[in-house]
Amino acid sequence: MSSMTVFRLIFLVMFLGWLMIWVMLPTKVYKNAWTPKLNGKLNSTYFEGQGTNLLLFSFPVMFIAAFGCVYLHLQKNLRKPNSRSVVTSNRLSFLRRPALVMAPLGIVTAMELAFVAMFVALLIWSLANYLYVSFGHLHMHKQGEKVWQAKFRSVSLRLGYIGNICWAFLFFPVTRGSSILPLVGLTSESSIKYHIWLGHLSMILFVAHTVGFIIYWAMTNQMAMMLEWSKTYVSNVAGEIATVLALAMWVTSSYRIRRKMFEVFFYTHQLYILYIVFYVLHVGAAYFCMILPGIFLFVVDRYLRFLQSQRRARLDSARLLPCGSIELTFSKSPGLYYNPTSILFLNVPSISKLQWHPFTITSSCNLEQDKLSVVVKRLGSWSQELYRQISSSVDRLEVSVEGPYGPTSSHFLRHELLVLVSGGSGITPFISIIREIIFESTKQNCQVPRVLLVCAFKNSADLAMLDLLLPVNGTPSNILQMQLQIEAYITREGELPTEDNLKLLQTIWFKPNQLDLPINASLGNNNWLWLGAIIVSSFVMFLLILGIVTRYYIYPFYHNTGETYHYSYYVLWDMFLLCACIFIASSAVFLFLKKEHAMEGKQIQNLEVPTPTTSPGSWFQNANRELESQPHQSLVQVTKVHFGARPDLKRILFDCKASDVGVLACGPRKMRHEIAEICSSCLADNLHFESISFNW
Repeated sequence: MSSMTVFRLIFLVMFLGWLMIWVMLPTKVYKNAWTPKLNGKLNSTYFEGQGTNLLLFSFPVMFIAAFGCVYLHLQKNLRKPNSRSVVTSNRLSFLRRPALVMAPLGIVTAMELAFVAMFVALLIWSLANYLYVSFGHLHMHKQGEKVWQAKFRSVSLRLGYIGNICWAFLFFPVTRGSSILPLVGLTSESSIKYHIWLGHLSMILFVAHTVGFIIYWAMTNQMAMMLEWSKTYVSNVAGEIATVLALAMWVTSSYRIRRKMFEVFFYTHQLYILYIVFYVLHVGAAYFCMILPGIFLFVVDRYLRFLQSQRRARLDSARLLPCGSIELTFSKSPGLYYNPTSILFLNVPSISKLQWHPFTITSSCNLEQDKLSVVVKRLGSWSQELYRQISSSVDRLEVSVEGPYGPTSSHFLRHELLVLVSGGSGITPFISIIREIIFESTKQNCQVPRVLLVCAFKNSADLAMLDLLLPVNGTPSNILQMQLQIEAYITREGELPTEDNLKLLQTIWFKPNQLDLPINASLGNNNWLWLGAIIVSSFVMFLLILGIVTRYYIYPFYHNTGETYHYSYYVLWDMFLLCACIFIASSAVFLFLKKEHAMEGKQIQNLEVPTPTTSPGSWFQNANRELESQPHQSLVQVTKVHFGARPDLKRILFDCKASDVGVLACGPRKMRHEIAEICSSCLADNLHFESISFNW
């Protein structure tokens, strides 16, 4: 048995044990038999009422997160440099097939559907057991209260308990640099839909919880309870504030608002900081420890992203394509490794100091070891302003980055045939895939999948996006050896444009600046090990200081004075110590690694500014034009352009006769759903579907 297998078994046992605690939590056995024994042994004067929950709910996940970093580091080193990932078995591929395609859930695989069913079963089980135990020992909170009113209050309270279970999982999908997600083969961008689902479900439960209590207080003439901030129990005011903040984020996070008024969604969602504070003040320290791991790991990731964003990235050049898109090329550390379809978050302070936007990386770290490129489509106000500033011939543009984030392996290489279907700017993640396959095809005795790229554009100017399939420098001499076929469809033009209407591709080079640094991982080349060190040190520091504060400050306070320590103060201590310990541990590691990043920043290359050149995209519009390079000549040879037509996706996919066909789709929702339905049909057993969506 290999060491990696041992790691996986340990993680599985820890996770199942943690899950079993959640299953047992609402039962009478846990309340009457387990709780008294556990509290007697674990709730010492060092942790008061938090000891049990820290051990049962916090420790298992923090253990998996910390040692998961070690596992991912070993997995990264076991892979030979510049080698493709090991081909995985397709015995369980049916679990990854689309099982449900519908709005607003989107595309749901059979495996996701199974986990959703199990999670819903956990919620129903928990609610049923909570009510069973509660109804057996009803507590009347007011003299003259009727039984049905007490039961109504009990139901409202338990709905809040169920919402707390959703909160235990809510922050894992949005922890971009998490070690938890890669352990189960997920990335933050692919799992964002889980955050959306959990957010909707928790909000439904919390709104029902809040409205239920308001109705109960109205029925029992206790409306004054809405303004109570108790010293000995939960704060009703904090819960109401948290609900109002959550409602504002919930309403503005709808799909239409995100698409048409992104700024409204973005700025409103920054209320999550206040939401967390008031939510935790409402539930108290004991329940906070139950949801602590997700919040703890999220704060670690968020602070590391903040530290990385304080460095200015070195922007070398920008290419303005005739279609209005912009390719930004940055310097990067040669040791920075990322896989195709990874994303990079950009911030341009001259446009907005707060807004961060994710963009697909189009470069290959194997083909371009010191460069990293992203493509920005000119759509919203932010990208319009970026295009205006770059086209005005600025000498330097300040840009901050976060990332890159993406998959831990090039899983697409396992297929015999790869069908890439894109609509509009959805072609960008496929550029990095094709560049990676170009690199792999140059190796001896290396089998790479055949590639069929089906791309639909509105106008012929968008054909310039195909130029990006080949990097500017270091391109192999012949693209034909990778067996690439491109079917391009121009939907709004029925014929070739005239020669006079051709636009130029403009390349702009920026002056290097000593303050700008090449893009690197926030924690360097050994980022997983350093992340594990931060998680362990900050969590241990948190436990030690919390124990000291509880034993030598809080305990003597009420033991000597006889007064009750304020219920909310426990939580304030928890939140303060959590943030302080994370800031100290992360800052120490970041400052330690700062010298390494500074050394790389001194290597500045003097770049010559070339004159604007004609876009190679125009070559697709005039096949008789003299070609300037063999790579682009090869690209034209494998490309067929269809004007005034849309791709017949069903015919194209069913004509794929290979035994193992990987189908990747990126573009409009309607297109992705259509492809998912085709791949999920019984007539397409050889099609293995994957959707790439960046609709945040």
